[in-house]
Amino acid sequence: MSRSKTRKIWIYIAFVSPAVLFFALFIMLPFFRAIIFSFQDWNGISRDIKWAGLSNYKRLLHDIDHIKSFVFTIKYVVVSTILVNLAGFALAFVLNMALKTKNALRTVFFLPHVIGSLIIGFIWQFIITRGFPQIASVTGISIFEKNWLSLPDYAFWALVLVNVWHYAGYLMIIYLAALQGIPSDLLEAAQIDGANRWHRLRSIIIPLIMPAITVCLFLAISHGFKVFDLNFVLTHGGPFGSTESLALHIYLDAFTKNEYTYASAKSVVFFLILASVTVIQVFLLKRKEVEM
Repeated sequence: MSRSKTRKIWIYIAFVSPAVLFFALFIMLPFFRAIIFSFQDWNGISRDIKWAGLSNYKRLLHDIDHIKSFVFTIKYVVVSTILVNLAGFALAFVLNMALKTKNALRTVFFLPHVIGSLIIGFIWQFIITRGFPQIASVTGISIFEKNWLSLPDYAFWALVLVNVWHYAGYLMIIYLAALQGIPSDLLEAAQIDGANRWHRLRSIIIPLIMPAITVCLFLAISHGFKVFDLNFVLTHGGPFGSTESLALHIYLDAFTKNEYTYASAKSVVFFLILASVTVIQVFLLKRKEVEM
């Protein structure tokens, strides 16, 4: 092997090894450790760690609170994924037009995503508890008179609303990049042939941006399943555990109930569910993509 080739290999190792090391230490090692913990019985504090076999996984089948949080998470993922993608695509579609203020508006709609989820949660908690009553007193709209965070149905929609507001701008950028990649002469030819805006959207634009739709659905689904920050700050799983997501439920089991290994079993099952859903979603949508 020549000296120059050896030098390139060492340079490559020097640049890649820190990232690989951090990934192994902070992602892979805890992941495999959690799998081992899921077969043990330990409260996270004592030195006495017992082997439990499959008892933690068997217990999951009869855990009503876990099933309740799973149903809530599925409902939240479905609703928030649909709404955040519709909002992101609508923003991208409008801001792809010849508007004088489109650059400023793109920045405005993307800015919420830059702010951390915890800060967003505290901001919206203030808006919902203090701002909504003020809106109700001015407009007389009854829906704003209610405390959204203390009512189960309203708390769910509060989480969805904040998630759409926070995440739609990010998906807007992806959709916008895909829309700008569509050849303009193709759209002009369709317009000349008599296709109206709806037909161009349904028959040309959407098929050509399917790769972006695949990516955005993947991101929205994984983001929805992993919701924790907003859930923790806005509702903390309440009222009466009606808005407790799987991520928050696992966290509370591990760090408030000291059921560390049982929570590890839940996290392993959670990972398998999330991985299965995202792989199936990507596989199904990849088949519908159109080569340009």
